[in-house]
Amino acid sequence: MAVPAIEEAPRRPTRSGGIILVTISSLGYSGKPGVDRDETMGPTIFADDDAILVLDVGGGHVSAAAVSLSDTAFRIDRRTELPLDSSAGRDAILATLSRSMEAARRGGVTRCVAAMPGPFDYALGSGRFEGIGKFDALAGLDLRATLAGRLGIGPADVSFVNDAVAYGIGEWAFGAGRRTDRMVCLTLGTGVGSAFLNAGSSVAEGRAVPLRGEAHTVEFDGSPLETTVSTAAIRRAYTASTGTTCTVEEIFTRARTGDETAHTLVTSTMLALGHAMGPWIRSFGATTTVVGGAMSRSWDLIESPLQAGLQAAGAVSTLRPAALLDDAPLVGAAVWAARP
Repeated sequence: MAVPAIEEAPRRPTRSGGIILVTISSLGYSGKPGVDRDETMGPTIFADDDAILVLDVGGGHVSAAAVSLSDTAFRIDRRTELPLDSSAGRDAILATLSRSMEAARRGGVTRCVAAMPGPFDYALGSGRFEGIGKFDALAGLDLRATLAGRLGIGPADVSFVNDAVAYGIGEWAFGAGRRTDRMVCLTLGTGVGSAFLNAGSSVAEGRAVPLRGEAHTVEFDGSPLETTVSTAAIRRAYTASTGTTCTVEEIFTRARTGDETAHTLVTSTMLALGHAMGPWIRSFGATTTVVGGAMSRSWDLIESPLQAGLQAAGAVSTLRPAALLDDAPLVGAAVWAARP
């Protein structure tokens, strides 16, 4: 994939019906010389047989789409999202995955990539979920062979990538990362996901990154980071302080509308994240840090304390909110799968 020059700040993609059309120029990049960079795709043509079928599997949903790529643009077609009960039996989970694939596939599918949460053996295509409270029914299943059989393609044409890494690659390639050389992406949802990217490729080993490149392995104040920075931790802390049970979205809304307890909690949580991840962002040499996931939608609340925490830890990195948001893992997984 060619790396165009940076031109301007990214904007959200253009949606037309069920199709999302995006060019590099619409997300902050200049195209190749002589290429029409109009947001309606200009001369870029996507053939049905070029599309990659992508699954983004989460603990409560599965998204699927046919994603087409060029050096300067991508297209998301036939996107579908279905609820997914990660505690269900094997047959129920596989039936949901099959329905999402059938709704999203177009033309003759020749390749499929699934963005999966860990613990998962991405090379073998088998989950190690036993005893962790999600997808227990898939533990030990050869998911590569299973998906290939349901799609009618060879097992070699089905691949798997970590969901946070896919998110990061999507933001690096077409979003807020702007194809910078060294980038860290943090995804803030039920927990903390991460991607450490060197020229868009995941770095999961070495002294410059945490264990397996995964933020949830980092400790803060002597405990795992997610005991402070996670959906469960934020809700638990708010309830302990107020006696009121709220969703994280409600807590963020309260923080925005004068609830001092909520505001203090959000601020301390983001400071903790910055203090914990700052040393790793510094050691990795990331010039850009992108923050995605559900909590990034409250950028007005989280930017300042997170930046303060990173700076206190000595990290010098441009902090940006994700541009593609829910589209990022779909696009990133396709980019990952399309590489030689």
